[in-house]
Amino acid sequence: MIYLDNAATTRTAPEAVEAMLPYFTEYYGNAGGIYRLAGESRKALLQARETIAKTLGAQTNEIFFTAGGSESDNWALKAVFEAYRSKGRHIITSKMEHHAVLHTCAYLEEMGAEVTYLDVDAEGIVDVEQLKRAVRPDTILISVMYANNEVGTIQPVREIGEIAAGHGILFHTDAVQAYGHLPIDVEECHIDLLSASGHKFHGPKGAGFLYVNQKARIRALLHGGQQERGRRAGTENLPGIVGMAAAAQLAHEAMEERNVRETALRDYLINRIEQRVPGAVLNGHRRKRLPNNVNISVEGIEGETMLIMLDLAGICASSGSACTSGSTDPSHVLLAMGMSRERARGALRLTLSEENTREELDVVVEELESIAARIRGLLVK
Repeated sequence: MIYLDNAATTRTAPEAVEAMLPYFTEYYGNAGGIYRLAGESRKALLQARETIAKTLGAQTNEIFFTAGGSESDNWALKAVFEAYRSKGRHIITSKMEHHAVLHTCAYLEEMGAEVTYLDVDAEGIVDVEQLKRAVRPDTILISVMYANNEVGTIQPVREIGEIAAGHGILFHTDAVQAYGHLPIDVEECHIDLLSASGHKFHGPKGAGFLYVNQKARIRALLHGGQQERGRRAGTENLPGIVGMAAAAQLAHEAMEERNVRETALRDYLINRIEQRVPGAVLNGHRRKRLPNNVNISVEGIEGETMLIMLDLAGICASSGSACTSGSTDPSHVLLAMGMSRERARGALRLTLSEENTREELDVVVEELESIAARIRGLLVK
C-alpha cells in the first residue's frame, strides 16, 4: 500500500502510542479526584498543556482541550458570537473555509449573525483588500484558515491578523492542516483563537485543542463539571491528550528537516505528473502551499474514477476533504477559486508524509499515466 491521504488523517506515531499506554492501564485516575492517582492525571494534563503552549508561543492557561478540529471551530465561532453579540453581530470569513466553519457560520446567521464571505483568487488566496473593505464598526470576528485542507494554499495570516488587531476585532484561524507542519507564533500573527486536531500531525484521533488568547472572552462549550476551567465539561480524554502532546513535540522538533524533505517530494511529484500525465493541471498556489500537498485536475477525467482505480492499485488518495466524501457535488473550495464544475470534479488530492519515497511516487505517476490513457481510450471508443 502507498498512503497519500495524510491530510485526511495520519498514522499515529509510535512515540505517541507509547506515551498514551500508561494512561489506559496504570495512571487511569480521573483528574478531578483528590487522591494520588488522580494527581498523576492532573500532572499529565498540565504537562500536555505546557508542551502545546510552547509550540505556539502561548501561555499554558490559553490551551483548551477538545475532541478535534470541528469541535474547536464550532466552539470558537459560537462562543465569540455569544460573548460579543452586544458589541456587534458581524463576522467575516472566506468562501473556501472548512465546512466546520462554513456550516457554523450558517447556523449563526440563523441566530442573527451577519456574515461576509470573502472571495479568493484563482490560487486560493483571500482578497485582503476586500477584507479591509468588509470591516464594519460591528465586526466582532474574522475567521480565515491558516492553510487550506484541499489545495494546501497558505493564507497571509500575519497580514490578516494585523488588520484584525488594528480594528480591535478578534481573529480566529482554523490551523488544523497547518499546526505541526508550519511554524506558528500566535503573538506575531495577532491570532486570538486557533483550532487544531491531533490526528493531522501523527497524534491520535479524538483529541484536539483550541487556543484562546487570555484577553478574549468566550462562553463555555459544554456545561456541567469544572473541566477545562469550567468551559468544557466532561472527563478529559487523558490518553488522547497525552498522545497529542507527544506528537506535537515530535512534529515541532523535526519540522524544519521534515519540511525540506516533504517539499522536495511534493515538487518532484508535481513535476512528474505534469510531464507524464496529459491534461494534468496543478490546483492551488505553486509555492505558497503546504509542504506535503499536491492537488491536481486531469482534463476530462472524474476524480472519483481515478480514486477507485488508484485504490485497486493499492494507492490511497482522495478527491478533497475527508469530511465531504460521498458527496457528488464539486468541491466548494475549487469552485470558490473560479474553476469550472467539470475541472473541479476532476480534482485529485495527494498528501505526503516524511515516510513516502521517490520510488513510491514514481509508481503513483505510472499508475496515473496508465489510468488516464485507459479512461481516454474508453471514451474514444
